[in-house]
Amino acid sequence: MEFRIADTFTDSLRRLTGDEQKAVKTTAFDLQLNPANPGMSFHKLTHARDKNFWSVRVNADVRIIVHRTQASLLLCYVDHHEQAYRWAEVRKLETHPKTGAAQLVELQQVVQNVDGFGWKVPSVVTPAAPLLFAKVSDEDLLSYGVPTDWLGAVRQATEDTLLDLADHLPAEAAEALLALATGVQPKMAVATEIGRFAPFDHPDAQRRFRVVANVEELERALDFPWEKWTVFLHPAQRQTVERDFSGPARVSGSAGTGKTIVALHRAVNLARKDPDARVLLTTFSELLANALRNKLKVLAGNEPRLGERIDVHAMDGLGERLNRLWLGRLRVADRETVATLLKRAVSVHADIRQSEQFVLSEWEEVVDAWQLTTWEEYRDVARLGRKTRLPEKMRKALWDVFSAVLAGLTEQNQVTRAGLFTRLATYLTSLKVSPFDYVVVDEAQDVSVPQLRFLAALGASKQNGLFFAGDLGQRIFQLPFSWKSLGVEVRGRCQTLRVNYRTSHQIREHADRLLGPTVADVDGNIDDRRGTTSVFNGPEPTILIADTQDQETSKVAEWISERVKEGVTASEIGIFVRSVAQLERATAAAQRAGIPFRVLDEQLDVTPGEASVCTMHLAKGLEFRAVVVMACDDEVIPLQERIEAVTDTSDLEEVYETERHLLYVACTRARDFLLVSCTAPGSEFIDDFATQP
Repeated sequence: MEFRIADTFTDSLRRLTGDEQKAVKTTAFDLQLNPANPGMSFHKLTHARDKNFWSVRVNADVRIIVHRTQASLLLCYVDHHEQAYRWAEVRKLETHPKTGAAQLVELQQVVQNVDGFGWKVPSVVTPAAPLLFAKVSDEDLLSYGVPTDWLGAVRQATEDTLLDLADHLPAEAAEALLALATGVQPKMAVATEIGRFAPFDHPDAQRRFRVVANVEELERALDFPWEKWTVFLHPAQRQTVERDFSGPARVSGSAGTGKTIVALHRAVNLARKDPDARVLLTTFSELLANALRNKLKVLAGNEPRLGERIDVHAMDGLGERLNRLWLGRLRVADRETVATLLKRAVSVHADIRQSEQFVLSEWEEVVDAWQLTTWEEYRDVARLGRKTRLPEKMRKALWDVFSAVLAGLTEQNQVTRAGLFTRLATYLTSLKVSPFDYVVVDEAQDVSVPQLRFLAALGASKQNGLFFAGDLGQRIFQLPFSWKSLGVEVRGRCQTLRVNYRTSHQIREHADRLLGPTVADVDGNIDDRRGTTSVFNGPEPTILIADTQDQETSKVAEWISERVKEGVTASEIGIFVRSVAQLERATAAAQRAGIPFRVLDEQLDVTPGEASVCTMHLAKGLEFRAVVVMACDDEVIPLQERIEAVTDTSDLEEVYETERHLLYVACTRARDFLLVSCTAPGSEFIDDFATQP
């Protein structure tokens, strides 16, 4: 007898209390060891339409709903007695007549009539709410996985009812309809697939029903119910993962649309297709590299030799490692060292009228970024993203300062990180051999100019050599620049992901108000955020404006405690602030809520059993069921220090844009629950976040 777990079971399990979950897991282990155990208390559900539904007693109040046949036992759902029975009475397990996939289907006529399930087929559709699928044939709807009983309801769907309807449909059907509603043509299951797979072996079914072979596998499945989210690849994204590209390619999309998962699967697919290949999977921070390593273990855990050929590194760590290996030991100059050299050089040039902050940013964003080494190069550089105009005389004075800094670094045998990547790119070009056959880059919007030169030297000229995943709307570290000018042309090889699998509709809708509908890069490639939709609903985000910091701390602690009572574990909670200066407010809230927590830095990974507290910059790439974005005060975000450092009002636009991106990044780390808090009057961005445009 095959033993399976449905995703509806793991989802319902996490909503129980900790003690209830332990009891359920014990019962599940007993069922897995011996489904026919006479000690198990099976009860046939006489009111269920599907006669193979049974309940299994966990304790006096909790029941597991199972689907039992001679061939298999499927754990379907778990809840308190009445709720569990009610769930089973409005569902049936069936094989879809068109696709051949096993589906747990709600009984549409019962959902309409039973009080408490909420969703109803609208009896009257007003002209203001046009039907979304009126022109889609029944044959096509069935090919998308829509159950036969739901065809009528789907035909009456409008923009107002679609998300509620999607909650009651099998996942592949809901996602196909959401894609259609946003103008994307989903892939159909062809009729020849009938009989090709057993119902539970169909690819759509394997997303929802997991075969469990032994107790160890069951333990992993029940201990890590989020595992399926961390590595799940939607079938519509598989084409991008498996496609051959003649040159550099890029996948984009707003937060939560699966870019990182596409990048991860792309790396594994390349290693699998080419058994002798070495694949680099890289991102911008060590924290994110650790997250990718963990996901890779889940995805390729059963193929250890495959995982051994995929190197996962943060960009800076990889640069330092290769520099030591190939070019000897040069010390990397930190920002403080460069600032000291700049200050010393400025002090002997009385004709420099710009502020120290401006001179430092000019060095970092122009001279060092583009690795300018001569006056002629600096005189002629376009200074993209730098809106303060500099006449040639002023540029010449500044170049005297910058050339002194370059001489100082050489004298101290130091190199900036930008210089390190430039050295590596030059060496690779002369070597004409790359240590990696394929390179996959996550969070590519924050790749710097020298890093992109290095990546181009690694693989820009090879088929499938470079693959980027990123979102221009999440760019928070780099000024925009032309990739094409550095030999990385992605035009014609770009794809935008539009279905959000991670963040609820309500959280995504509010977060999107912080950004514009489209974002363009310097080369004219446009990320169009319009039409993005989420596949599930959730509660509205909460906005808290407190009178004092102590009141904010108290209210945030109450909110966290409420989430814990609802079954959210500490490790599923993230608390973010703008800067290190506000970390104390976040830790105070976690302490008052009584949850274990850890303050993250670049070297620390998310820890099981502990909430994560960090700055918004470190939150990039992470995800949690519940997120608190604290201390969004006036003069904190946007940060007053950055605004005051601007010497030209035209540069303010870039400051405000990246600060908006930063808040957007923090808010979209949440899956189900989001709290944004501040002390009065609060950030000016909160009005944009809260108000319907």
